Amino acid sequence: MKLNKPKHNLFRNGIYAVEGFVDIVKNETSFKWQLLMLLLLGIVAWNLPISFGYSSILFLSLFIPILAEVANSAIERVVDLVTSDYHILAKQAKDVGAAMVLLSLIVMVMIWLSVLAVAFALV
Repeated sequence: MKLNKPKHNLFRNGIYAVEGFVDIVKNETSFKWQLLMLLLLGIVAWNLPISFGYSSILFLSLFIPILAEVANSAIERVVDLVTSDYHILAKQAKDVGAAMVLLSLIVMVMIWLSVLAVAFALV
Protein backbone atom coordinates (compact mmCIF):
# COMPACT_ATOMS: atom_id res chain seq x y z
CA MET A 1 0.00 0.00 0.00
CA LYS A 2 1.44 3.32 -1.08
CA LEU A 3 1.02 6.14 1.40
CA ASN A 4 -0.41 9.43 0.24
CA LYS A 5 2.84 11.17 1.15
CA PRO A 6 5.11 12.26 -1.67
CA LYS A 7 8.76 13.01 -1.01
CA HIS A 8 9.05 16.63 0.06
CA ASN A 9 11.68 19.27 -0.34
CA LEU A 10 11.59 23.00 0.16
CA PHE A 11 10.87 23.76 -3.50
CA ARG A 12 8.04 21.21 -3.79
CA ASN A 13 6.52 22.38 -0.52
CA GLY A 14 6.47 25.92 -1.89
CA ILE A 15 4.79 24.71 -5.08
CA TYR A 16 2.14 22.83 -3.04
CA ALA A 17 1.47 25.97 -1.00
CA VAL A 18 1.05 28.09 -4.14
CA GLU A 19 -1.25 25.45 -5.67
CA GLY A 20 -3.34 25.47 -2.49
CA PHE A 21 -3.53 29.26 -2.51
CA VAL A 22 -4.55 29.38 -6.18
CA ASP A 23 -7.18 26.69 -5.59
CA ILE A 24 -8.74 28.43 -2.60
CA VAL A 25 -8.83 31.75 -4.47
CA LYS A 26 -10.54 30.08 -7.44
CA ASN A 27 -13.06 28.03 -5.45
CA GLU A 28 -13.87 29.81 -2.19
CA THR A 29 -16.01 32.95 -2.37
CA SER A 30 -15.52 33.64 1.34
CA PHE A 31 -11.76 33.66 0.85
CA LYS A 32 -12.12 36.20 -1.95
CA TRP A 33 -14.10 38.43 0.43
CA GLN A 34 -11.37 38.03 3.05
CA LEU A 35 -8.73 39.06 0.50
CA LEU A 36 -10.81 42.10 -0.49
CA MET A 37 -11.10 43.03 3.20
CA LEU A 38 -7.32 42.64 3.56
CA LEU A 39 -6.73 44.92 0.60
CA LEU A 40 -9.19 47.65 1.58
CA LEU A 41 -8.53 47.70 5.32
CA GLY A 42 -4.80 47.33 4.64
CA ILE A 43 -4.93 50.55 2.64
CA VAL A 44 -6.86 52.19 5.48
CA ALA A 45 -4.38 50.92 8.09
CA TRP A 46 -1.37 52.32 6.25
CA ASN A 47 -3.01 55.67 5.50
CA LEU A 48 -4.30 56.51 8.97
CA PRO A 49 -2.45 59.33 10.74
CA ILE A 50 -0.97 56.97 13.33
CA SER A 51 2.48 55.60 14.03
CA PHE A 52 4.08 52.82 12.02
CA GLY A 53 3.74 50.45 14.97
CA TYR A 54 -0.01 50.94 15.23
CA SER A 55 -0.46 50.60 11.47
CA SER A 56 1.57 47.39 11.53
CA ILE A 57 -0.60 45.89 14.26
CA LEU A 58 -3.76 46.80 12.35
CA PHE A 59 -2.39 45.36 9.12
CA LEU A 60 -1.12 42.14 10.66
CA SER A 61 -4.44 41.57 12.44
CA LEU A 62 -6.10 41.35 9.01
CA PHE A 63 -4.35 38.02 8.47
CA ILE A 64 -6.14 36.36 11.40
CA PRO A 65 -9.44 35.92 9.48
CA ILE A 66 -7.49 34.89 6.36
CA LEU A 67 -5.83 32.07 8.29
CA ALA A 68 -9.14 31.04 9.87
CA GLU A 69 -10.78 30.96 6.44
CA VAL A 70 -8.02 28.73 5.08
CA ALA A 71 -8.46 26.32 8.01
CA ASN A 72 -12.24 26.40 7.59
CA SER A 73 -11.94 25.59 3.89
CA ALA A 74 -9.67 22.65 4.71
CA ILE A 75 -12.19 21.34 7.26
CA GLU A 76 -15.04 21.66 4.77
CA ARG A 77 -13.11 19.82 2.06
CA VAL A 78 -12.14 16.96 4.34
CA VAL A 79 -15.75 16.58 5.50
CA ASP A 80 -16.95 16.61 1.88
CA LEU A 81 -14.31 13.99 1.03
CA VAL A 82 -15.45 11.68 3.82
CA THR A 83 -19.20 11.87 3.22
CA SER A 84 -21.70 13.39 0.86
CA ASP A 85 -24.56 12.24 3.08
CA TYR A 86 -25.97 14.35 5.87
CA HIS A 87 -24.43 13.45 9.20
CA ILE A 88 -24.67 15.45 12.40
CA LEU A 89 -20.90 15.20 12.97
CA ALA A 90 -20.21 16.52 9.48
CA LYS A 91 -22.54 19.45 10.16
CA GLN A 92 -20.93 20.10 13.52
CA ALA A 93 -17.42 20.04 12.01
CA LYS A 94 -18.43 22.58 9.37
CA ASP A 95 -20.23 24.71 11.96
CA VAL A 96 -17.14 24.76 14.18
CA GLY A 97 -15.04 25.87 11.21
CA ALA A 98 -17.51 28.68 10.54
CA ALA A 99 -17.41 29.63 14.22
CA MET A 100 -13.61 29.86 14.00
CA VAL A 101 -13.94 32.38 11.16
CA LEU A 102 -16.54 34.38 13.09
CA LEU A 103 -14.38 34.47 16.22
CA SER A 104 -11.36 35.53 14.16
CA LEU A 105 -13.35 38.45 12.76
CA ILE A 106 -14.45 39.44 16.26
CA VAL A 107 -10.84 39.33 17.48
CA MET A 108 -9.72 41.43 14.51
CA VAL A 109 -12.39 44.05 15.22
CA MET A 110 -11.40 44.12 18.90
CA ILE A 111 -7.76 44.66 17.91
CA TRP A 112 -8.73 47.50 15.57
CA LEU A 113 -10.93 49.17 18.19
CA SER A 114 -8.24 48.85 20.87
CA VAL A 115 -5.40 50.11 18.70
CA LEU A 116 -7.41 53.02 17.32
CA ALA A 117 -8.58 53.99 20.81
CA VAL A 118 -4.97 54.10 22.03
CA ALA A 119 -3.61 55.73 18.86
CA PHE A 120 -6.15 58.53 18.96
CA ALA A 121 -5.98 58.83 22.78
CA LEU A 122 -9.64 57.95 23.25
CA VAL A 123 -8.91 56.03 26.44
